[in-house]
Amino acid sequence: MSTSGDVPRLDRARSGGLPRLGAAAPSDPSRAGIIHLGLGAFHRAHAAVHTARALAAEEGDWGIIGFANRSRSVVDAMSRQDGLYSVLELSESGTRADVVDVHRGVGVMAEDPQAVIREVADAHRRILTLTVSEGGYYVSPRTGHLDVDAEPLRADLADPSAPRTVIGLLARGLTVRARSGEPFTVLPCDNVSAAGQTARRMVTEFLEHSGAEDDVLTYVRDQVAFPDAMVDRIVPATTPETSDQVAELLGVRDAAPVRAEQFSMWVIEDDFPAGRPAWERGGAIMSDEVEKYEQVKLRILNGPHSLIAYLGALDDRGTIPEAFEQDWIAEATLALIERENVPTIDLPAGFDVDEYIADLQHRWRNHDLGHRTRQVGSDGSMRLPQRVPVPALFHLERGDMPALLALTVAAWFACVIPPRGIEPGEQARAMSDPAQQRLQEVAASAATPAEHARVLLESGCLSAQLAEHEEFVETVGHLLTTIVRSGPRAAAGEALSASLTSAPSKENRP
Repeated sequence: MSTSGDVPRLDRARSGGLPRLGAAAPSDPSRAGIIHLGLGAFHRAHAAVHTARALAAEEGDWGIIGFANRSRSVVDAMSRQDGLYSVLELSESGTRADVVDVHRGVGVMAEDPQAVIREVADAHRRILTLTVSEGGYYVSPRTGHLDVDAEPLRADLADPSAPRTVIGLLARGLTVRARSGEPFTVLPCDNVSAAGQTARRMVTEFLEHSGAEDDVLTYVRDQVAFPDAMVDRIVPATTPETSDQVAELLGVRDAAPVRAEQFSMWVIEDDFPAGRPAWERGGAIMSDEVEKYEQVKLRILNGPHSLIAYLGALDDRGTIPEAFEQDWIAEATLALIERENVPTIDLPAGFDVDEYIADLQHRWRNHDLGHRTRQVGSDGSMRLPQRVPVPALFHLERGDMPALLALTVAAWFACVIPPRGIEPGEQARAMSDPAQQRLQEVAASAATPAEHARVLLESGCLSAQLAEHEEFVETVGHLLTTIVRSGPRAAAGEALSASLTSAPSKENRP
């Protein structure tokens, strides 16, 4: 693979003959109709791609002004490349690279938050999309309301004119935009339940807590849409080799490439008072059943994906395909899907769940993606509250034990907040989590794995309601004890045997 330094850099002068993914947005930045917060790999491989494809089908003023959260690496690289970058698509039929040309400005939120506010207030901007991860919404896992105890949010509420959080920035930007009354749409693209409704609720609660005027609240209620959406595409971390692959395929060196699987799904509620791209002509699905698609994603892909990552990491498997090819991990994962999660889903009309599960297995076995267990397993404190409590409570309230959901929680604890007596291994130690230190402090005095699990669950790290089910707490504690004493494979076997057995009887717990 070529790594020579004489490969020319990707820029507009060299892009003319390169394969283009979709069409370019209008070149004038002032005409860009979309703002995006969270300029990471997922946005650039997903919403930006669907937008480029939509522009190929129907022209429009739909360039994107993108803001990274804190890092300058992607912003600097895209600036040097005139906003261009490539998508390296990895499929069973081969690998290809295409250039995306829809971004018309980039910046860093943390460096210039007032720039975000100005963009939201600009009448030329009509849509704001978000990929800021679950934690960016500041939803309290205990109450479901705005987490006013979070220090960054407290600072924003103390001075709402100079916010730093995404919720604070949205609230301030909409406050300024309210003066013109121009309609606007906020479209979250994160794995958050009812993400649009959640974003609306958090922004509104922020405005209320900060003493916003009634006309601002009226504007947000009547003129700002917050449609729900479901997003689905595996986008593994970019590596130094990614640029080398692009250089071989395109003959230019891209400093900001992204890798992605061929599969891509975007289901969007069609509520855009200021207009939108023809996303349905760019591969998206406009639907009034977003919540049902969201259930499919969270419970068939996301939750089981977490289980693969945690069991795989504990078994020293570096990638999702390496983990899923272990028969015992695949068996536990598919049983979690079919026994415990699918029965809790109200499926969309005409949706073929068996085909989706079959496709998913191909995606998880794709070694070309190299999706790392440490990447998928990170941020569990933000992700698992979206993936575990609702289906677990569904079964617990019917008297059945969702032991494989309990295994997911136990394996997360073992990887990220390990109890005494276990060394989780290199892959697990590499997982990051914003709540890791706090949860370690919560469990510091626990003498046994079962006690460790109990104090963590009773802290409300998943949900207060779930922690009230003593039988679930005990099952997680037992499985965590098994992981410590006998390893993850033994725990998976116990969870399989106990899955959906009668919950109240102790002899039926693993």
